[in-house]
Amino acid sequence: MDLGLQGKRALVMGASKGLGRSIADALAAEGALVAVSGRDQNSLDRVAGELQSLGAPKAVGIQADVAEGSQMDKLADAAVAALGGVDILVLNHGGPPTCTALEMKQEDLITWFQRIVLSPIRVANKLLPGMRERKWGRILTVGSTGMVQPLPGLALSNTLRAAIVGWNKTLSAELAGEGITCNILAPGAFATDRTAETLAAASAKSGKSIEALVAERSAGIPVGRYGEPKEFGPMGAFLASDKAAYTTGRIHIIDGGAVRGV
Repeated sequence: MDLGLQGKRALVMGASKGLGRSIADALAAEGALVAVSGRDQNSLDRVAGELQSLGAPKAVGIQADVAEGSQMDKLADAAVAALGGVDILVLNHGGPPTCTALEMKQEDLITWFQRIVLSPIRVANKLLPGMRERKWGRILTVGSTGMVQPLPGLALSNTLRAAIVGWNKTLSAELAGEGITCNILAPGAFATDRTAETLAAASAKSGKSIEALVAERSAGIPVGRYGEPKEFGPMGAFLASDKAAYTTGRIHIIDGGAVRGV
């Protein structure tokens, strides 16, 4: 299927590895120009070279940290300067540390509100005028299945990502008549560094081995295993395409059937 992404310009945040990288790979393979952001410039430069090998006519790495709100304006401006504009924005970032609702601390809520809510919205607001002028745009947010079925031990994530759900749904309705869609990708258990971190924390707390926890959690996934990042990105590429022009304001769950709701 030709997704019609040849020549489209994408900014993918948090794309040096994991699920963000998977989306960047899928967009590059479809012929999109891709800017990737993250905290380590060397890693971003390496990824940019690999994206060009996959088919991106142009790929650049832009250093930016979602913990610093002021860097979001610079990130957006740098992406526009490098690519000539941004048609596709993928909002992605690292996840907060594990904790229960009773363990949440105010300082952690403030810290992660900046990274999960304020910084993504700031980048989107900076790039939306160009999308509206062109009457075409895609905003994709990488979230979590905790947005639809709160996950035990991830109270910070469950709490703050709910704000992004409300923002995405509200924004999608406001922009729906302008050729701009806003969708959320909600991954379940994927074999990423983030998953390894949460498994290590769960292992230290429960006394169970990481291997035992993986086996236990895999048993609760109908497909019987964790997902591979390469199984995530193509959905992002599809939602970024004209083929998905009638899909907006939705949470798209990619979890091997683990969420019990329908």
